[in-house]
Amino acid sequence: MKIEYPGTHWKDYELIDCGNGEKLERFGTYCMARPEPKALWDKSLSENEWNRLIHTRFRPGAGFGKAGKEDSGTWDRLKKMDDQWYINYRGGHPGLDLNLRLGLTSFKHVGIFPEQAPNWEFIFEQTRNLGGKPKVLNMFAYTGAASLAARAAGADVTHLDSVRQVVTWANGNMERSGLKDIRWVVEDAMKFAHREVRRGNRYQGIILDPPAYGHGPDGEKWKLDECLFEMLKTVSSILEPENSFMVLNLYSNGYSALLGETVVKEAFHLKDSYNIESGELALRDRFGKALPLSIFIRLVNRKK
Repeated sequence: MKIEYPGTHWKDYELIDCGNGEKLERFGTYCMARPEPKALWDKSLSENEWNRLIHTRFRPGAGFGKAGKEDSGTWDRLKKMDDQWYINYRGGHPGLDLNLRLGLTSFKHVGIFPEQAPNWEFIFEQTRNLGGKPKVLNMFAYTGAASLAARAAGADVTHLDSVRQVVTWANGNMERSGLKDIRWVVEDAMKFAHREVRRGNRYQGIILDPPAYGHGPDGEKWKLDECLFEMLKTVSSILEPENSFMVLNLYSNGYSALLGETVVKEAFHLKDSYNIESGELALRDRFGKALPLSIFIRLVNRKK
């Protein structure tokens, strides 16, 4: 199992400290504190030191801890800051240069998940390795950093999410990054995948970052425990059997890398031609504390 962290070349993001159920992060010039249940240890800095650095702190609402509403709440601004701002991600591979808009949402998120940077690097590298203009599908695609990584590497990208506002956000990130021609789809992911099977459409790259709970634009319900295996079986039918890759990211606290690898192997009926790897994506703060945040499973299938 691998453990991967964002590279030290990323200057616009830093995990400063974490502990006592919170993390202190810097995005560009702004510092913020957000709840982090996995930070079970003590903070390295004092509360006074945190308060000296913080521009804003997320305060959980009444729904915090309830299924589907875990992250709802408000932001308490302690210093003057913009409602929206941009940061740059210049990757470890030449040509991976993204500009990403950030903003404070009522669900604790700010527009990116910084621990995903190693996946962006993997997607960019695998797309480049395929050559030409491979078709890449990004499902549950949020504000699109993974879509931009694939597009920057030359892919014909379809970006799929059920929330129109975040698709609009992703479109703005594309334009700000000097890219174009991503296909935007606002639809329920399961419905779209089943329809692609019926149409006989296939992709050389598929990216999945499903939430624990979610809803489609027409009220369709998504629950990871109940839907993941079916989704992966469907995805196995639209991923090209040769010269292809898949990335699955999972945030659910109850999932391990081994469980994720097993469910992928069973869904795909994997043969020897596939290279599969799994591991954790984590952040490391200034004091060396490692904060694991998600697991990944990656498939690479080369020509036999």
